[in-house]
Amino acid sequence: MTWNVLHGCSPDDGRVDPGRFAAAVRALDADVLALQEVDRGQERSGGADLAGIAAEAMGADDHRFAAALVGPPGAWSAAPDEDRAGGPGDAAADATAALPATAPERIEALVDPSPREPAYGVALISRLPVLSWRAVRVPPLPRPMPLLVGRPLHPAVVHDEPRVAVAARVATDDGEVTVATTHLSFIPGWNLVQLRRLVRALDREVGPGPLVLTGDLNTGPRRAAWVSGLTGLAAGPTFPAAQPRAQLDHVLGRQVRASDGEVRHLPVSDHRALGVTLRRA
Repeated sequence: MTWNVLHGCSPDDGRVDPGRFAAAVRALDADVLALQEVDRGQERSGGADLAGIAAEAMGADDHRFAAALVGPPGAWSAAPDEDRAGGPGDAAADATAALPATAPERIEALVDPSPREPAYGVALISRLPVLSWRAVRVPPLPRPMPLLVGRPLHPAVVHDEPRVAVAARVATDDGEVTVATTHLSFIPGWNLVQLRRLVRALDREVGPGPLVLTGDLNTGPRRAAWVSGLTGLAAGPTFPAAQPRAQLDHVLGRQVRASDGEVRHLPVSDHRALGVTLRRA
């Protein structure tokens, strides 16, 4: 199951209610849950650890949060590179610069983070045993880009954000499967570059074995499948949640069989959740 959670906010009242968020996660009843737009320690979400709340609601054995950005909204900065920083909790982390915008994708070990400062990113939560965790940092477009944005549409110069993926090697009854989640750029074209490079980075890490890639890819199903070289495993419009017109959220994979795909409308977020039952092929 994959779900962009809009930092736990409900569009109906503009509030973040941890109890409501936990109930929504519980209703999904997923064995593996991929979340995007996840807050940790942010004032706007009451300082909550949304990944931790989701894990508790699921009764999950393991979970990881990977920060793409740190600091409060309006004062974001790129999350530090944990390999060079010495890992969470290391004093060097606070003084270490993030990967430069032009750096290639970097795979790093992902340990359970200690909440040092407000952060925003993605999370992967599993009821199934997880054998290892990895993070892949995906650079933003290194220059501003003119786009039409907003409602009504108007021209603006926008700056991209750093992106991150979190990947887990999950033990299933059928054998090991690598599951990853990410939230790619809203800039058309660049998100496809990120997607292609992310899959190549995962391939270098896990080889040709079973792979499931989930998340808000900010592109449609045909392009997502074509660029990634993976098969779309679940279909249905997911955005905007109230009256969805587009599928921005995806479950892609290889060497897995899919059944019982579903789109779920929940009382949290401007995206619907997308889920599917998977088995190794």
